[in-house]
Amino acid sequence: MTLIFLEPIFKERIWGGNKLKTDFGYPISSNLTGECWAISAHAQGETLIRGGKFAGMPLSQLWNEYPELFANTKKRPFPLMVKILDANQDLSVQVHPDDKFAQLVENEMGKAECWYILDATRDAQIIYGHTAKTGEEFKQKVAQNQWSQLLISHKVKRGEFFDVPPGTVHALGAGTLVLEVQQSSDMTYRLFDYERTDDHGNLRELHLDKAFAVIKAPHHAKTAPNESRKIGPNAYFTSIANNQYFQTAKVEITGDLELTLSAAYLLVSVIDGFANMNGVEIKKGDHFIVPNTLRKLSIVGYVTLIVANETPAH
Repeated sequence: MTLIFLEPIFKERIWGGNKLKTDFGYPISSNLTGECWAISAHAQGETLIRGGKFAGMPLSQLWNEYPELFANTKKRPFPLMVKILDANQDLSVQVHPDDKFAQLVENEMGKAECWYILDATRDAQIIYGHTAKTGEEFKQKVAQNQWSQLLISHKVKRGEFFDVPPGTVHALGAGTLVLEVQQSSDMTYRLFDYERTDDHGNLRELHLDKAFAVIKAPHHAKTAPNESRKIGPNAYFTSIANNQYFQTAKVEITGDLELTLSAAYLLVSVIDGFANMNGVEIKKGDHFIVPNTLRKLSIVGYVTLIVANETPAH
């Protein structure tokens, strides 16, 4: 068994741009392309297998019909999703529910996520957190339109990463290009959208009541692990996120690396460079799965990878 490549799909957004074409060479036709769904089995946008014996098969079908590729023993939805987001304009200020709330109210998974900043303009910022001490104070500040006092902004630069648990108020700012690993969920509650309108002059829907129900107050920033270590003479491993749903890391290789895998399977995104992995060429913009049936990896090249896997059950 070899690497399983996925064909990305693209979503237009009012805040999107064209960096998925200029930075990654993807064949997008719109200058409002905001999202690349790179690895997804979600009903709102499912990626298909590219090449090989499973060519053209939806990821969910592969997951369900070939569980041995994922060390799977029970039927459940594919748990994770990988995206690239091009924020040409500010995204709405939003919050995601946890599993308990989302399953009860939406019949959907909750949404924990993490961001790796692929690129950022000099003055790019994100919103991460708020100043309210209680949920009631948060509601009052929203009612009084005190967004500048309520929201916490951070300047960002390439190579930074942020863990965004459910209940965290957040938004990507204009000029950020981000790789996101998340639970397989499309649940977003909008709090504020800068009073933007769509092509028909309509304001986008807000979800204040649901957002108020899931926001954590006071805000506690979840510090990313930021642990970097050598895993070979020519390779470094940097932990990005380690939560109950997924583990995410950056792997930088400048030469060669031999690995024996302990995870059930890996989701891999090539964010820079090129290499040969087990006899297969990989390059910037590729997204693939390392299945459970492939336990040893041999990599030669100059490449940077973002690697994610499910957190093992305890």
